[in-house]
Amino acid sequence: MKIAFLSRYQNSVNRGAETFVFELSKRLSRKFKIDIFSGKEANCVNKIIKGNYDIVIPMNGRMQSLKASVGRLTGGYRVLITGQSGIGRDDIWNIAIAKPDIFVALTDHSYRWAKKWAWGSKIVKIPNGVDVEKFKAGGEKMEIGLQKPIVLSVGALVGYKHHEKLISAMSKVNKGSLLIVGLGKNKDELEKMGRKLLGDRFKIMHFDYEDMPEVYGSCDLFSLPSWDREAFGIVYLEALSSGLGVVAPDDETRREIVGEGGLFTEVDDPVAYAECIGKALEIDWSEKARNQAMKFSWEKIALEYEKVMLE
Repeated sequence: MKIAFLSRYQNSVNRGAETFVFELSKRLSRKFKIDIFSGKEANCVNKIIKGNYDIVIPMNGRMQSLKASVGRLTGGYRVLITGQSGIGRDDIWNIAIAKPDIFVALTDHSYRWAKKWAWGSKIVKIPNGVDVEKFKAGGEKMEIGLQKPIVLSVGALVGYKHHEKLISAMSKVNKGSLLIVGLGKNKDELEKMGRKLLGDRFKIMHFDYEDMPEVYGSCDLFSLPSWDREAFGIVYLEALSSGLGVVAPDDETRREIVGEGGLFTEVDDPVAYAECIGKALEIDWSEKARNQAMKFSWEKIALEYEKVMLE
């Protein structure tokens, strides 16, 4: 089987979609021929059509998905699209307009939603995963330069990640520090807020993906209060696999991902959020967190994709 991933920003940014391509392609390449098209090549459908592919997986939605879908007519391949965009207009387009042969929903909630828009596409549910060998407790640590315990958040510095809610909550926790890892247009605004409310108990930093196991291993708790349309949140799994407990928004998607590996709270209420963080810091999460992450091992997830593709 010959498979093409169309991932415009591969190797230039490290979001969930790019992590998905990196981890899944690495495992599928043990049995199948894998090509990853990035940059301008990711939208060059003529090259894809001539590539004699069996499966094409467009990752960037909208026109890329539509072009890949139309290309089936002469390319003879099947199109598989995953719901990395999350519930909303982009995935409505990906399902109802691009009409892939297979649409992969990432959670039970998104599976039920996707079924409403599926006019001819097969809908299956396969979650994202985590490399449980790369992210594990007891590995190497680094000096963060913040007082312990350290609460970690990982995500783009943009509005829908709602880092400001975590900063506000942490200002009401009487111990520890907050480390936010990410890049984005809201960095200056978040830096100003963090310095004002937390002083030297706060840092924003950026690390390469390969260094992230050490970052998780150097912290004590994880939280990301992103909006309820978050497609999945691979970072929750990376934290769990590293033995960190998670404090997450109380919604169906996060409950499915985090399970018994953390606590859930109303992140719009800074007092309740702070109390939940304080409670979570008193609990040893290592065993429960790791057990939850093992359910999402990329080795298991890759086998599920292999089965769907072969069918």
